[in-house]
Amino acid sequence: MSRTEAFLNEIRAEFPSFRIEKKRSSNLQVAIHIALAGITFGGQRMYLTHYHTVLFDVLWTADAWDTMSDDERYILLRHERVHLRQRRRMGDVPMALVYLLLPLPLFVAWGRARIEWEAYVETIRATAEIHGIEAAARLREVIVRRFVGPDYGWMWPFPKTIHRWFDEALANIRADR
Repeated sequence: MSRTEAFLNEIRAEFPSFRIEKKRSSNLQVAIHIALAGITFGGQRMYLTHYHTVLFDVLWTADAWDTMSDDERYILLRHERVHLRQRRRMGDVPMALVYLLLPLPLFVAWGRARIEWEAYVETIRATAEIHGIEAAARLREVIVRRFVGPDYGWMWPFPKTIHRWFDEALANIRADR
């Protein structure tokens, strides 16, 4: 059994209604893609191709899912399980409001940043476990760019803050090893 399949079994044990669907099979996901491309002035054009999304108990996979290695899928699933747990902890409506609107939907979306920080710590941790701490450290620029750029609607456009957060997350992961 692959690492991904074993982890999917863990997720399904914790979230029995969890399932995986392709984004392109959903009119809603295609509409979200179009809306994101519009409101980010074309900056987020990879929603259908590279960004995977948990909505309720469904992981909506981007085109990239089909070419990802077992390790890449496992790391992604570790990130997405954090969102499933956040949803359970917060509830659907409160999480949606925090993620989409607080304090602003774009440019300073502190709520979205806080939700994603927690999930990206798990991405860093899973990467360190699979590929080593140096591979995890190399995620810095990609993750910083996601937070300060159009991928998530410039959710926290303060790179120094993201660098400090990344340093702290990496230090905590190193200390746990």
